[in-house]
Amino acid sequence: MLTLERAHQLLQQHLGANEALRKHSLATGAIMKALAAKFGEPVADWEALGILHDLDFELTRDTPARHALETVAWLRPEGVPEPYLEAIRAHNEATGAVRQDRLSHALAAAESITGLVMACTMVLPDRQIASVKASSLRKRMKEKAFARNVSREAIMECETIGIPLDEFIVLSLAAMAPLQDVLITRAAAA
Repeated sequence: MLTLERAHQLLQQHLGANEALRKHSLATGAIMKALAAKFGEPVADWEALGILHDLDFELTRDTPARHALETVAWLRPEGVPEPYLEAIRAHNEATGAVRQDRLSHALAAAESITGLVMACTMVLPDRQIASVKASSLRKRMKEKAFARNVSREAIMECETIGIPLDEFIVLSLAAMAPLQDVLITRAAAA
């Protein structure tokens, strides 16, 4: 797998101008890192996978069925192992790829919950990830109109890999909280 340094270089190269996507990728990487630690998997590799999964989004935003396929094409010459490429392909169901292994389900759940965590954070007065309560996030999952583009079904894939939803929520919040200063841009004090 690529080094984290190389993953960050590729992130900057392909999504340097898109701050929201860079933040989403870093948050996904943090959750994947926590999942890898839980499962005894290669932590840096899983984190790099989370960072890299959406590299082609700027290029493919208008052709959803191509999203992830360009990323795979870019990463194959970098020596990224096939299971990681398949997880990237499978995170976008529009490619026709089917999530069949723990890595693929983990990536789908991780990349989906980042949007819900960020939405919950932004409605808090202090805008602190650490202030988001797991119970509040769980309640917000039931509100289809809240963060409506977040796939609740993909988040629930945490249970497919043996992690109850409540535990996955806690793990995700804990993984993202240390990135507070990177993920949440605070307005300058007036």
